[in-house]
Amino acid sequence: MSKTLHHRACHLCEAICGLTIETEVQDDGSTQIRSIKGDAQDTFSRGHICPKAVALQDIQSDPDRLRQPMRRVGTEWQAIAWDEAFELVAERLSEIQARHGQNAVAIYQGNPSVHNYGLMTHSNYFLGQLKTRNRYSATSVDQLPHHLTSHLMYGHGLLIPIPDVDHTDFMLILGGNPLASNGSIMTVPDVEKRLKAIQKRGGKLVVVDPRRSETAAIADQHVFVRPGQDAALLFGLLNTLFEEHLTRSSHLPIEGVDEVRQAIAGFTAETMSPRCGVPADTIRQLARDFAAADTAVCYGRMGVSTQAFGTLCQWLVQLINLVTGNLDRVGGVLCTEPAVDLVASTSGGHFNRWQSRVSGLPEYGGELPVSALAEEMLTPGEGQVRALITVAGNPVLSTPNGRKLEQALDGLEFMLSVDFYINETTRYADLILPPTAPLEHDHYDTTFNLFAVRNVTRFNEAVLAKPQGTLHDWEIFVALAKAFAAKTGVDLKPTMAPEQMIDMGLRFGSYGDKSEHKLSLASLREHPHGLDLGALKPNLAGRLKTATKAVQAAPGIILADLQRFAEQPQARAGELLLIGRRHVRSNNSWMHNYHRLVKGKPRHQLLMNPADLAQRGLADGQRVRVQSRVGVIEVEVAASEEMMAGVVSLPHGWGHARPGVQMSIASEQPGASANDLTDERQLDSLSGNAALNGVPVQVEAA
Repeated sequence: MSKTLHHRACHLCEAICGLTIETEVQDDGSTQIRSIKGDAQDTFSRGHICPKAVALQDIQSDPDRLRQPMRRVGTEWQAIAWDEAFELVAERLSEIQARHGQNAVAIYQGNPSVHNYGLMTHSNYFLGQLKTRNRYSATSVDQLPHHLTSHLMYGHGLLIPIPDVDHTDFMLILGGNPLASNGSIMTVPDVEKRLKAIQKRGGKLVVVDPRRSETAAIADQHVFVRPGQDAALLFGLLNTLFEEHLTRSSHLPIEGVDEVRQAIAGFTAETMSPRCGVPADTIRQLARDFAAADTAVCYGRMGVSTQAFGTLCQWLVQLINLVTGNLDRVGGVLCTEPAVDLVASTSGGHFNRWQSRVSGLPEYGGELPVSALAEEMLTPGEGQVRALITVAGNPVLSTPNGRKLEQALDGLEFMLSVDFYINETTRYADLILPPTAPLEHDHYDTTFNLFAVRNVTRFNEAVLAKPQGTLHDWEIFVALAKAFAAKTGVDLKPTMAPEQMIDMGLRFGSYGDKSEHKLSLASLREHPHGLDLGALKPNLAGRLKTATKAVQAAPGIILADLQRFAEQPQARAGELLLIGRRHVRSNNSWMHNYHRLVKGKPRHQLLMNPADLAQRGLADGQRVRVQSRVGVIEVEVAASEEMMAGVVSLPHGWGHARPGVQMSIASEQPGASANDLTDERQLDSLSGNAALNGVPVQVEAA
């Protein structure tokens, strides 16, 4: 038997930590994983590793993971040959589109799509042929307000300034818990050490959250805020900066700051305080501390995006950085210069060119908000969705009102899933096509290098050989494209393997043949621990893609949304508001099928302030009934002083006890799906992003 060490990055979350994986060839010729450890020589993660990376071994050996195409016949699943499967897809989808039109087929792409370069490079080779406007993704239950704000202010939805966490003196985090998420639109392995380093060099860390999260627990200051009202706090901060003349000039070309100043003049700390639940004195002092710091970062993440004013929140975050001189500044927020630059190589995108058929929700970048998906299936009429393709996604557990979506899926004429589990969503599919596992294919991270706190790059070789009879995800999409093109009589343009595309991207990028680095795929292969391309530096002025090449501080559609904010009805007295939460062992629902990630203390409970429990005559550990407008669940409640009074918290991704799910470990876990309570009608109406936080609920004994 021989042992081999492999170096690659984990791409199960946004930290992209470097790993050292030891394999051993057995007497029968098979290769087994012996250990997975953090790579101390990795130029970015510096040996850091989280439990998700270790669980790569569980994914590889999971007996529930599909390894061949499966067709549903009644309630049974039967193996089917690849070529027969491709022909079936082409036949069914072409026939449905011929009868009902192109938009009768919908597409949903889940979060893992951006963690896998084969999906990034080749999914549209097939999906683009369908020419449907019914395209959806996890973007609109996560970070759509980020993209829309950057599109409007900077001219490109991926031109998102990243916190320069390694050099800042003051970091203000709203709606983010990087100790649990390992970043999140801030690719930052070893984040705890990096945040504590701010404090060690005399800086300050402040966290604003309705829950005293893991990140809030290490902060210098934690501020409770009423769910869904972060915009009120941010308005109070920005107004104070203007009122008290705490702004700084910027080197950037900027248009519209005076217009902003006038538009928010009435949103003072005093008027905003009752809405957000933060004392006016605290708001004003926070603004003063932020402005007084030599360098400062305001960072808002998923918690502020997934609420009714998500786009306003992200716009205000950008403005606070801008007017204090911290936008495009070392120690403030900076844009990356990645080796494969999707900003430089793509257009700025588009917004609201068309709307969803039933509710008129706006598209962004060719996708509609996923909150509209179920109603597009259930509402009769021209353009009704009759078929669905899901790619690496589980929207039944991940999108609002999962029970309504289940009803919609059950009525489809045809459903295809590219996935390697029979989960809460794919159990409705007629056909499941499973790709190879993460360690069986190579990888280059085009997405999260774009959001990294340093300019870094690496190519990840496959650790294990592709098993006989399996296909990589990009090979599945190429085969589907060929079958569909043949069925519809379309001439298909030739394509190339993902690694060839990456090689071209590297060579033509700013670190390519014409630079001192001369990056190529071959040169990256010589650096298995990755390459550090340097700290982030000011570059936004030269990367702006707005029509006037200036930062647009006052986009018209955002200013128009101020009226909606001003008229929002206030919360009713005694009402409980539901928020989500994240855990370092949990990213996607399929991770609950791995023993390494679900072991330990239970994490499925509803967290509730002890005073709220006592007021309702409830006890810690009791089973409770939680009801919203759209549904009811039963779950164990846990008393928690970390919860703001009037707020309850339920984590995402649980609720696996549904019939037909073939994930043996996950199905044994207790807990309920938070998205059986979230409301598809609660949206940030500007962007269409789901408002998953601040959902009104009632809690009583089960």
